[in-house]
Amino acid sequence: MDIDDLGRHDSWEGVRAVVAGFGVSGFAAADNLTHLGASVTALAEGARNAEELEKAELLEILGARVLLHEGATATLPDDVDLVVTSPGFRPDAPLLVQAAERGVPVWGEVELAWRLRDPAHDTPWLCVTGTNGKTTTVQMLDAILRAAGLRSRAVGNVGTPIVEAVMDPEPYDVLAVELSSFQLHYTHSMSPQAAAVLNVAEDHLDWYAGPSGMEDYVADKGRIYERTQLACVYNVADPVTEELVREADVVEGARAVGFTLGMPGVGMVGLVEDILADRAFVEQRDSSAAELCTVGDLASDAPHFVQNALAAAALARAHGVSQAAVRDGLRGFRPDGHRIALVAEHDGVRWVDDSKATNPHAAQSSLLAYDPVVWVAGGLAKGARFDDLVLAARDRLKGVVLIGRDRQVIAEALSRHAPDVRVIAVDGGETGTQDDGRALMGRVVDAAAGLAGAGDTVLLAPGCASMDQFTSYAARGDAFAAAVRDRLDDQR
Repeated sequence: MDIDDLGRHDSWEGVRAVVAGFGVSGFAAADNLTHLGASVTALAEGARNAEELEKAELLEILGARVLLHEGATATLPDDVDLVVTSPGFRPDAPLLVQAAERGVPVWGEVELAWRLRDPAHDTPWLCVTGTNGKTTTVQMLDAILRAAGLRSRAVGNVGTPIVEAVMDPEPYDVLAVELSSFQLHYTHSMSPQAAAVLNVAEDHLDWYAGPSGMEDYVADKGRIYERTQLACVYNVADPVTEELVREADVVEGARAVGFTLGMPGVGMVGLVEDILADRAFVEQRDSSAAELCTVGDLASDAPHFVQNALAAAALARAHGVSQAAVRDGLRGFRPDGHRIALVAEHDGVRWVDDSKATNPHAAQSSLLAYDPVVWVAGGLAKGARFDDLVLAARDRLKGVVLIGRDRQVIAEALSRHAPDVRVIAVDGGETGTQDDGRALMGRVVDAAAGLAGAGDTVLLAPGCASMDQFTSYAARGDAFAAAVRDRLDDQR
């Protein structure tokens, strides 16, 4: 029995599979492997909620073995043919180290999904990765594909497991696939129809530990281009993404397609004044361009939002979608909450929630969309540095309000590169204390209001993860928005 030869129409009876992690993707992998006849053991360091306990009970009824307790992932069981790991497991996790020592293949849920595609339909994958903007771009892409009348679904890191989509009895016409670097690390045979790396900047250096951490992170991002069939979409403003295309081993005939906020060259998509224009997928691209939509058609004119739209359009056009579908899909698209969301405008001050900006690169993109700005930042920095961000944004900073465990990292960068900018540190709100996030954000909003005047924007773009003070970036954004509304209600 060769694991590499097995697909959705084969019997997996006799295959002993371990699924590491019991989140959304872990359950989907364990459920479908059990359905295919494999002998499945699912392991996790405890159940996080009642829903996971219910899923564990269901799997056990179906015949799987589920171990959810402290230490469950410390040792790889005997006689294992395959490990399917969740993206949260680093390569140096004991379970995966033991698998490597025994020569047991390790796949991610993405790799499993690719191998379980229905050969009778061969649904194309349009794949997106990048440090920032992945979810928005994939959702834009899905909106465009649906506007074209295609049965599409946004899957992967965006929330829906890819295994669930590929095993759907009614096949999809196309999938818009968001992939993190963690997912790509454990992906070996995927061959996208088209793929994009939106940008690459420091992030997740806690996962990519060691002296080569950043190089390893970049390399994993670049894996998305491997075996790409038609188009490798890259960011003209980020040379690293173009270099990753050059290094990739693609299917013969696949093209490099750049996206840019400037005038597009031949083989690119970009802006002609306020028009999103295609010079990559039109016959007369040497001398003409196809109008896709205008910046005014988009939900935001923030530069990074426009870049996301251009990347989504390029991927859709690679799939053969019409200009009209690109326009209609982008016109109707609205981003999820906590992404450059206007909370309120009062006395000439705009209050904007971009809590989803959880690393310096995302925060920098957000800051560069506003001027002047009072910046609310801080949280868990995950090993990132803020010097480049401060250098890029210092001339537009009216003031800074800092929160969170790693706020000193940002404070030191401001001291080095923007010493004249007023900085206020707001203590409290740490997880496990009686000071809840809403009370903390009340003090943050009061401090920001004291720094802001008419014409300014108060921007929550933390540049950090939220888990030191909040359950999620969404909870952090909700607390900020509630505090803003409370303050404005008190003033009325």
